[in-house]
Amino acid sequence: MHIKSLSTQLVNQIAAGEVVERPSSVIKELLENSFDAGAGQISIDIEQGGAGLIRVRDDGCGIDKDDLRLALARHATSKIASLNDLEQVNSMGFRGEALPSISSVSRLTLISRTADSDCAWAITADGTEQDVDPKPDPHPQGTTIEVRDLFYNTPARRKFLKTERTELNHIEGVVRRLALSQFETGLTMTHNQKMLLSLKPAQSEVQQEQRIAKILGSEFIGNAVRVEFEASGLQLAGWVGLPTFSRSQPDMQYFYVNSRMVRDKLVSHAIRRSEEHTSELQSHLN
Repeated sequence: MHIKSLSTQLVNQIAAGEVVERPSSVIKELLENSFDAGAGQISIDIEQGGAGLIRVRDDGCGIDKDDLRLALARHATSKIASLNDLEQVNSMGFRGEALPSISSVSRLTLISRTADSDCAWAITADGTEQDVDPKPDPHPQGTTIEVRDLFYNTPARRKFLKTERTELNHIEGVVRRLALSQFETGLTMTHNQKMLLSLKPAQSEVQQEQRIAKILGSEFIGNAVRVEFEASGLQLAGWVGLPTFSRSQPDMQYFYVNSRMVRDKLVSHAIRRSEEHTSELQSHLN
């Protein structure tokens, strides 16, 4: 058996299996890129649960014309330059795999404009490795990425997508989780041209609580307290529900480290034990 080098297209499609599990995975990667670009406003348009169309548009710093092709190349990124950079990553993404992986299993259009550019430039990709020259576009400063026909060239993976409603639920979950960690960015989302979510930038604590109420409900924020604590160079901040707002499942527990969503059994267990101790203490006091 001879050893052969895989084609770039096949390598990207294999990598896409790790990055693009379903439409919500695409949304997560594109939104994180927009946050890293310093976007103040992001609009998301979805059709057919993300299988037909995913469009994310932001007003961030944009991508230079000469970098558009590199944006669709694997392991090409502006976020790290050396091994030491990995120890102090402050961005949402850094591997440089998202866009090439997405473009290998969809029909992707990338349009971007920087502040000092006379116009925007657009480039397309569909997983066929064809080298397409950027074309001028009237797009304002920022970036729009349009992903159509997700998994069109990998029908086995498209077959495993769930119903439109189920995929949309996953997308909404991702957007809401990210919205709770990026208060300074406004977000809108439509599905089949129907507005589902509209969040203004939230700078003050009052505005942040209004955003939380929109996402988690007014009952939660009405039964929560703001906490801030700092020690040994670490800072803890957020909102914690009062014992009077107890739930049988942790569907409203969100943890972030440097604005990145994390899931950790140890943290979840610590929260659960603290709730149990609080409840026991209350019962003794009563």
